[in-house]
Amino acid sequence: MPATQEDSIFDRDCTKCPRLSNFLTDIKCRYPDYHARPVAAFGSDSPALLIVGLAPGMHGANATGRPFTGDYAGLLLYETLYRFGYSNQPLATALDDGLELFHCRITNAVKCLPPQNKPTGEEIKQCNRYLAAELRQLPEHTIVLALGGIAHRAVLRACGLPLNSAAFAHNAVHRLSDGRILVDSYHCSRYNIQTRRLTAAMFEDVFRQVAELRGDGDA
Repeated sequence: MPATQEDSIFDRDCTKCPRLSNFLTDIKCRYPDYHARPVAAFGSDSPALLIVGLAPGMHGANATGRPFTGDYAGLLLYETLYRFGYSNQPLATALDDGLELFHCRITNAVKCLPPQNKPTGEEIKQCNRYLAAELRQLPEHTIVLALGGIAHRAVLRACGLPLNSAAFAHNAVHRLSDGRILVDSYHCSRYNIQTRRLTAAMFEDVFRQVAELRGDGDA
């Protein structure tokens, strides 16, 4: 079949990273009902906010086929999206749960589940082509929210910028040389939440920052 525009930002049959491809094949054997393939972005095609996570979770996106759906990291994320008017419900449990996103899109720096949730540097680079293509197709006003340092650096790479051009810091705002605005947050992972490195209040502050950058006023 001929390539489409969607193929440039996502390849559901990608096997360019042998370690990840072999790992997903093993997962599919152990969990036949799991998605266990590259996970596509979810949400608006013309968003005001693009959220970039790290990679699918083993029993979350890797199982359901939708970013941050069915795992612990999605609890705070989707509750906060609902709180700020980006979704129609606060929970994401399965593809058929009725969830819709408004003016928001969620993607990952790495589209496949990595062993121990740790992609290699080469795997991050290999997958960056899809994030770069996705960024190119977004409206210029789209704000990019990076969840964690790996996502932050992946966005810089996808924009063709040096990795030292903007330092990661929670709730930091970076006005990139290509005109985009990048906002950082600690990842809403189980570890970060249970250790209180990231609290619900801290996460909401990030979304208030985004609202101010969008000119929405107080949320």
